[in-house]
Amino acid sequence: MALRLTASHITKGYDGNPVLRDCTFSFAAHGVYVLTGANGCGKSTFLRICALIEAPESGDIDFFSVGAPLPKDLALRRRITLVLPRVGVFNTTVFGNVSYGLRIRGIGGSRARKKVSDALEFAGLTHKKDQNALTLSSGETQRLGIARALVIEPEILFLDEPTASVDQKNTEIIEEIILNMKRDRMTTVVITTHDREQAKRLSDFPLIMDGGKISAV
Repeated sequence: MALRLTASHITKGYDGNPVLRDCTFSFAAHGVYVLTGANGCGKSTFLRICALIEAPESGDIDFFSVGAPLPKDLALRRRITLVLPRVGVFNTTVFGNVSYGLRIRGIGGSRARKKVSDALEFAGLTHKKDQNALTLSSGETQRLGIARALVIEPEILFLDEPTASVDQKNTEIIEEIILNMKRDRMTTVVITTHDREQAKRLSDFPLIMDGGKISAV
Protein backbone atom coordinates (compact mmCIF):
# COMPACT_ATOMS: atom_id res chain seq x y z
CA MET A 1 0.00 0.00 0.00
CA ALA A 2 1.40 3.44 -0.92
CA LEU A 3 2.57 5.63 1.91
CA ARG A 4 1.44 9.21 2.36
CA LEU A 5 3.48 11.60 4.50
CA THR A 6 2.22 14.69 6.28
CA ALA A 7 4.33 17.17 8.24
CA SER A 8 2.19 19.31 10.53
CA HIS A 9 3.33 22.52 12.27
CA ILE A 10 6.96 21.40 12.58
CA THR A 11 9.31 23.65 14.53
CA LYS A 12 13.03 23.10 15.06
CA GLY A 13 15.98 25.24 16.05
CA TYR A 14 19.60 24.97 17.10
CA ASP A 15 21.27 26.93 19.89
CA GLY A 16 18.23 29.12 20.21
CA ASN A 17 18.10 29.91 16.48
CA PRO A 18 14.83 28.82 14.83
CA VAL A 19 15.20 26.92 11.55
CA LEU A 20 11.75 25.46 10.89
CA ARG A 21 8.76 27.58 11.89
CA ASP A 22 5.28 26.04 11.87
CA CYS A 23 6.28 24.04 8.76
CA THR A 24 3.37 22.13 7.25
CA PHE A 25 3.19 20.11 4.02
CA SER A 26 1.56 16.92 2.76
CA PHE A 27 3.31 14.58 0.32
CA ALA A 28 0.07 13.08 -0.86
CA ALA A 29 0.78 12.28 -4.52
CA HIS A 30 3.21 9.83 -6.07
CA GLY A 31 6.17 11.44 -7.83
CA VAL A 32 9.36 13.46 -7.36
CA TYR A 33 9.27 16.41 -4.96
CA VAL A 34 12.26 18.76 -5.17
CA LEU A 35 12.78 21.18 -2.28
CA THR A 36 14.97 24.21 -3.01
CA GLY A 37 16.08 27.10 -0.85
CA ALA A 38 19.15 28.95 0.36
CA ASN A 39 21.93 27.09 2.14
CA GLY A 40 21.12 26.84 5.84
CA CYS A 41 17.40 27.44 5.39
CA GLY A 42 16.42 24.11 6.98
CA LYS A 43 16.00 21.77 3.99
CA SER A 44 18.26 19.04 5.38
CA THR A 45 16.80 19.38 8.86
CA PHE A 46 13.32 18.93 7.44
CA LEU A 47 14.39 15.81 5.54
CA ARG A 48 15.98 14.23 8.64
CA ILE A 49 12.80 14.88 10.60
CA CYS A 50 10.63 13.39 7.85
CA ALA A 51 12.91 10.33 7.70
CA LEU A 52 12.48 9.87 11.48
CA ILE A 53 16.21 10.43 12.08
CA GLU A 54 15.66 13.59 14.10
CA ALA A 55 12.76 14.73 16.27
CA PRO A 56 11.02 18.11 15.92
CA GLU A 57 10.69 20.41 18.90
CA SER A 58 6.97 20.57 18.22
CA GLY A 59 4.58 19.40 15.55
CA ASP A 60 3.98 15.97 14.06
CA ILE A 61 5.26 13.71 11.31
CA ASP A 62 2.61 11.20 10.26
CA PHE A 63 2.66 8.40 7.73
CA PHE A 64 -0.59 6.98 6.38
CA SER A 65 -1.47 3.87 4.42
CA VAL A 66 -5.00 3.49 2.99
CA GLY A 67 -6.02 6.42 5.17
CA ALA A 68 -4.87 4.90 8.46
CA PRO A 69 -1.99 6.41 10.49
CA LEU A 70 0.97 4.09 11.04
CA PRO A 71 3.03 3.60 14.20
CA LYS A 72 6.60 4.90 13.94
CA ASP A 73 8.07 1.45 14.46
CA LEU A 74 10.72 -0.65 12.76
CA ALA A 75 8.24 -1.85 10.15
CA LEU A 76 7.59 1.75 9.04
CA ARG A 77 11.27 2.70 9.14
CA ARG A 78 11.99 -0.16 6.75
CA ARG A 79 9.56 1.33 4.25
CA ILE A 80 11.46 4.63 4.00
CA THR A 81 15.12 5.57 3.67
CA LEU A 82 17.37 8.63 3.60
CA VAL A 83 20.55 9.06 1.53
CA LEU A 84 22.83 11.77 2.89
CA PRO A 85 25.35 13.84 0.88
CA ARG A 86 28.30 12.02 2.45
CA VAL A 87 27.50 8.33 2.13
CA GLY A 88 29.20 6.07 4.66
CA VAL A 89 30.56 2.83 3.20
CA PHE A 90 31.73 -0.47 4.66
CA ASN A 91 35.20 -1.85 4.02
CA THR A 92 33.98 -4.50 1.61
CA THR A 93 33.00 -4.78 -2.02
CA VAL A 94 30.43 -2.60 -3.74
CA PHE A 95 28.22 -5.69 -4.01
CA GLY A 96 28.59 -6.36 -0.28
CA ASN A 97 27.68 -2.78 0.56
CA VAL A 98 24.51 -2.86 -1.51
CA SER A 99 23.45 -6.24 -0.09
CA TYR A 100 23.70 -5.05 3.53
CA GLY A 101 20.10 -3.83 3.82
CA LEU A 102 18.84 -7.15 2.50
CA ARG A 103 20.97 -9.16 4.92
CA ILE A 104 19.57 -7.39 7.97
CA ARG A 105 16.09 -8.09 6.62
CA GLY A 106 16.88 -11.79 6.34
CA ILE A 107 16.90 -11.80 2.52
CA GLY A 108 19.67 -13.89 0.97
CA GLY A 109 20.50 -16.38 -1.73
CA SER A 110 19.51 -15.97 -5.35
CA ARG A 111 16.75 -13.50 -4.49
CA ALA A 112 19.24 -11.14 -2.85
CA ARG A 113 21.76 -11.52 -5.66
CA LYS A 114 19.10 -10.60 -8.23
CA LYS A 115 18.00 -7.55 -6.25
CA VAL A 116 21.57 -6.34 -5.76
CA SER A 117 22.43 -6.90 -9.42
CA ASP A 118 19.34 -4.95 -10.51
CA ALA A 119 20.17 -2.05 -8.14
CA LEU A 120 23.77 -1.92 -9.34
CA GLU A 121 22.65 -1.90 -12.96
CA PHE A 122 20.15 0.88 -12.24
CA ALA A 123 22.92 2.97 -10.65
CA GLY A 124 25.42 2.19 -13.38
CA LEU A 125 27.78 0.35 -11.05
CA THR A 126 27.66 -3.23 -12.33
CA HIS A 127 31.26 -3.00 -13.54
CA LYS A 128 32.34 -1.95 -10.02
CA LYS A 129 30.59 -4.73 -8.11
CA ASP A 130 33.79 -6.54 -7.01
CA GLN A 131 35.72 -3.34 -6.23
CA ASN A 132 36.31 -2.28 -2.62
CA ALA A 133 33.77 0.46 -1.95
CA LEU A 134 36.36 2.60 -0.14
CA THR A 135 38.18 3.12 -3.46
CA LEU A 136 35.22 4.66 -5.29
CA SER A 137 35.20 8.29 -6.30
CA SER A 138 32.87 10.68 -4.45
CA GLY A 139 30.36 10.56 -7.32
CA GLU A 140 30.45 6.77 -7.49
CA THR A 141 30.04 6.63 -3.70
CA GLN A 142 26.92 8.76 -3.96
CA ARG A 143 25.54 6.39 -6.60
CA LEU A 144 26.40 3.49 -4.29
CA GLY A 145 24.30 5.12 -1.58
CA ILE A 146 21.37 5.38 -3.98
CA ALA A 147 21.78 1.74 -5.05
CA ARG A 148 21.93 0.67 -1.40
CA ALA A 149 18.67 2.55 -0.81
CA LEU A 150 16.90 1.26 -3.91
CA VAL A 151 17.72 -2.40 -3.25
CA ILE A 152 15.34 -2.41 -0.28
CA GLU A 153 12.59 -0.91 -2.47
CA PRO A 154 11.57 1.98 -0.21
CA GLU A 155 8.15 3.48 -0.68
CA ILE A 156 9.51 6.95 0.13
CA LEU A 157 13.13 7.81 -0.70
CA PHE A 158 14.71 10.97 0.73
CA LEU A 159 17.77 12.30 -1.12
CA ASP A 160 19.59 15.14 0.64
CA GLU A 161 21.64 17.16 -1.90
CA PRO A 162 22.40 14.04 -4.00
CA THR A 163 24.82 15.87 -6.32
CA ALA A 164 26.62 18.04 -3.76
CA SER A 165 30.41 17.98 -4.32
CA VAL A 166 29.95 15.57 -7.24
CA ASP A 167 31.66 16.03 -10.62
CA GLN A 168 29.66 16.85 -13.74
CA LYS A 169 29.73 13.32 -15.17
CA ASN A 170 28.37 11.72 -12.00
CA THR A 171 25.88 14.56 -11.54
CA GLU A 172 24.45 13.73 -14.96
CA ILE A 173 24.32 10.01 -14.09
CA ILE A 174 22.59 10.70 -10.75
CA GLU A 175 20.05 12.96 -12.45
CA GLU A 176 19.37 10.22 -15.00
CA ILE A 177 18.86 7.71 -12.16
CA ILE A 178 16.27 10.05 -10.63
CA LEU A 179 14.57 10.61 -13.99
CA ASN A 180 14.42 6.83 -14.49
CA MET A 181 12.76 6.47 -11.08
CA LYS A 182 10.34 9.17 -12.14
CA ARG A 183 9.53 7.40 -15.41
CA ASP A 184 9.24 3.98 -13.78
CA ARG A 185 7.09 5.33 -10.92
CA MET A 186 9.22 3.20 -8.61
CA THR A 187 8.77 5.24 -5.44
CA THR A 188 7.96 8.66 -4.07
CA VAL A 189 11.17 10.70 -4.00
CA VAL A 190 11.83 13.81 -1.91
CA ILE A 191 15.01 15.67 -2.88
CA THR A 192 16.72 18.76 -1.50
CA THR A 193 18.94 20.91 -3.71
CA HIS A 194 20.10 24.52 -3.92
CA ASP A 195 20.23 24.22 -7.72
CA ARG A 196 17.06 25.74 -9.18
CA GLU A 197 17.81 24.49 -12.70
CA GLN A 198 18.27 20.94 -11.42
CA ALA A 199 14.93 21.24 -9.62
CA LYS A 200 13.26 22.17 -12.90
CA ARG A 201 14.80 19.17 -14.65
CA LEU A 202 13.82 16.63 -12.02
CA SER A 203 10.65 17.66 -10.23
CA ASP A 204 7.04 16.69 -10.60
CA PHE A 205 6.34 18.94 -7.61
CA PRO A 206 8.74 21.89 -7.17
CA LEU A 207 8.82 23.24 -3.61
CA ILE A 208 10.66 26.08 -1.91
CA MET A 209 11.66 26.57 1.71
CA ASP A 210 11.71 30.15 2.92
CA GLY A 211 11.31 31.55 6.40
CA GLY A 212 11.24 28.04 7.83
CA LYS A 213 8.16 27.04 5.84
CA ILE A 214 7.51 25.04 2.65
CA SER A 215 5.34 26.17 -0.22
CA ALA A 216 4.70 24.96 -3.75
CA VAL A 217 6.44 26.92 -6.51
